[in-house]
Amino acid sequence: MTIEVPEKAEAGERYAVVWAEVSGVDGANIRNIGRTGIRVYLSVGPGGEPVSGFEVGPLTGGRTPQGDPYVTAEVRNTGRRALDLAGELWLTDGPGGLSVGPVKAEARTLPLGGTAVVRVHLDRRLPDGPWAAKLALASGWTKRTVTGAVSFGAAPAAAAAGKDRTDQVLAGGLVTSGLVLALFAVYVHRRRARFRQPVPAG
Repeated sequence: MTIEVPEKAEAGERYAVVWAEVSGVDGANIRNIGRTGIRVYLSVGPGGEPVSGFEVGPLTGGRTPQGDPYVTAEVRNTGRRALDLAGELWLTDGPGGLSVGPVKAEARTLPLGGTAVVRVHLDRRLPDGPWAAKLALASGWTKRTVTGAVSFGAAPAAAAAGKDRTDQVLAGGLVTSGLVLALFAVYVHRRRARFRQPVPAG
């Protein structure tokens, strides 16, 4: 593959992807498709590749509504080209001397001047903390490392199970049954009273 850049093209970086695909039919109804792609970063202008750079903000710990702990950090692209970020997180000096890691950080593409939050999800069994955390991120040869103390906070209380209404249902059933029996007894008593009335002499 060759990319021909026009002489009058403005300086800057372009992004593209080149796809290659082959396909075939296996039998009458199944179609097999194979694809591969190449990501392109095309820098136009003198002076070689644009400078890459990014800043990583403080580390913050938290928990999802489901109770899963995570560590986040805000990353800002301060360079002159897009970044493909990836990295790893370590936790040390936790409760009881526990350590965790390395745990892979979520990879993402950060455009020029862009800001994104990198979130690392962890096992929900981890205790609250505090932990000593270290996050290392890299895009190509450009690397940054940030450290800090994090805590996840107490796990949210599990959704309360539906209130057990067994006793209420049972009590209601007993009351209803009692009323039915009482009404039936009154009915039987009245019928007996009618049949016991003396018949007037002819």
